[in-house]
Amino acid sequence: MRASGTFSVKSFVPAGVAVPQEVTTAVPVGVATIEKHFEGEITGRSTTLFTAAYDQAKGIGTYVAMESFEGAVGGRSGTFNFAHAATTTGDVSRLGEYFVIVPASSAGELAGITGTGGIAVDEDGTHRIWFEYELG
Repeated sequence: MRASGTFSVKSFVPAGVAVPQEVTTAVPVGVATIEKHFEGEITGRSTTLFTAAYDQAKGIGTYVAMESFEGAVGGRSGTFNFAHAATTTGDVSRLGEYFVIVPASSAGELAGITGTGGIAVDEDGTHRIWFEYELG
């Protein structure tokens, strides 16, 4: 099955996590927490632990994110985790190069959900998400 929607970032807060500085690289590493709200066939909200090595001036870097979602997918409500990661060399129109629903993380009517998905950003800045999933 497939469900898609849009999302907006409601908060992006740098986390007070001490990043070891024993190794200095050309791109800084940071950690943040994010809250997102979803609309469409995917509705609800998520909280995210976000880690990135990113050069803000050049728009180049890589992120890794772990999201905890609560809401509905395809009309079924519940909770689950999903993880995604991507690298950009300045074009953020396509994100989520790695995307997976975390096995055994689901509850409610979404219990047993498995699958993958993706994230894309339209030219107008609209953030899109989709899940390719099965319910077991």
